Amino acid sequence: MTPLPPFIEPDPSDPASCLLHIKAVPGARRDEIAGPLGSRLKVRISTPPEDGRANKAICRLIARTIGVRVAAVTLVRGPVSPAKTLWIAGTSAQAAATALLG
Repeated sequence: MTPLPPFIEPDPSDPASCLLHIKAVPGARRDEIAGPLGSRLKVRISTPPEDGRANKAICRLIARTIGVRVAAVTLVRGPVSPAKTLWIAGTSAQAAATALLG
């Protein structure tokens, strides 16, 4: 088993869930996972940061990339900050890391 990148951690209370720490960049040219940026994963979103629309777009992009339902991705920290933490149900930290980086 390969070590986990610093931006993802297993949920200690549920091995089938994990936490993902991201740096959001709203208003980008296109939606994409840009890659690691220090201890966070840089995520570019074309949606502007108005009325929580960028947060919803981030959840959709992460869910599609990992292969879980959109409802399985929940914003738990940073609703108005570029530094955000998402809780992802239905996938292990290792599986999520492989999907996000692979």
